[in-house]
Amino acid sequence: MSRFVATFFGVGLLRPAPGTWGSLAALPLFWALHVLGGPWVTGLACLAVTLIGWWAVGSASHGASDPDLSEYVIDEVAGMWIALMPVSIGAALARVDVLALYPGWIAGFLAFRLFDIWKPGPIGWADRMKTPLGVMLDDVFAGIAAGIVVLALAIISHTYFM
Repeated sequence: MSRFVATFFGVGLLRPAPGTWGSLAALPLFWALHVLGGPWVTGLACLAVTLIGWWAVGSASHGASDPDLSEYVIDEVAGMWIALMPVSIGAALARVDVLALYPGWIAGFLAFRLFDIWKPGPIGWADRMKTPLGVMLDDVFAGIAAGIVVLALAIISHTYFM
């Protein structure tokens, strides 16, 4: 069961680039969560998937010297959802359909993948932990960095194009 969750129901078994597939698979579920309950539900879901992912990776990789198998993409789901939190909050505040903020979805996806691959600063530090917590934290940190990019782009676009 833990491997099924860690691979995000098998998505992590897709090749090539399972992390990208995991990030893409996170998008429709994030949309559904936002529709169900806005930023409160998406925020709680970010926390829940991070904690569940920590458990799943730990359980699925028990005894492995490096728990960060490429097929474990639950961490990408957590990071991607965190990256999209400014979109959820912005849509709720503006009282618009969350899909109307599609530039934020695109920016969030691209920025998250960039930070997840590049791993600057604390993202790389967490990745080098080689623990189930590190597996989750590097993507949480990449999601936070991507969310900051999304927020900055929203502020810039609002300032210059409104």
